[in-house]
Amino acid sequence: MSELFGNRVLQASVMAWAIAQISKFFIDLLWRRKINFRALTTMGGMPSSHSAAVSSLATGIAIIDGMGSTLFALALWFAAVTMYDAAGIRRSAMIQAKILNQMIDELFQGHPISEVKLRELLGHTPIEVFVGMLLGIGVAYWWMAR
Repeated sequence: MSELFGNRVLQASVMAWAIAQISKFFIDLLWRRKINFRALTTMGGMPSSHSAAVSSLATGIAIIDGMGSTLFALALWFAAVTMYDAAGIRRSAMIQAKILNQMIDELFQGHPISEVKLRELLGHTPIEVFVGMLLGIGVAYWWMAR
């Protein structure tokens, strides 16, 4: 167990994820001017914690094993698919949820019908993914250099 918890690449990846997730809380606080503890656990928002984690993981592996290693190729591909999903597929689902919620509001205004809405913040804009990626790379370089 100590070998797992002593893994510097894993530490950097978890740290990048945590920094991104915590920064969402403060960015949301600055943007909305009110405390929202849900920002600590939500998907979506600035920066992408998924992008931060996987880019930190790939960067740490590149530093330890080299960019020519099979493990780095796997991590790079895993990071690319994760970031594509965050900015592509999950973002599309987010847009669909917003439209469906708007339709429900417009169609059933004033009628006694369930007002349960779909979760809208699911994906990321490309800039949120990019900032998360930069955060992850930066954390990995900083953590691995220690």
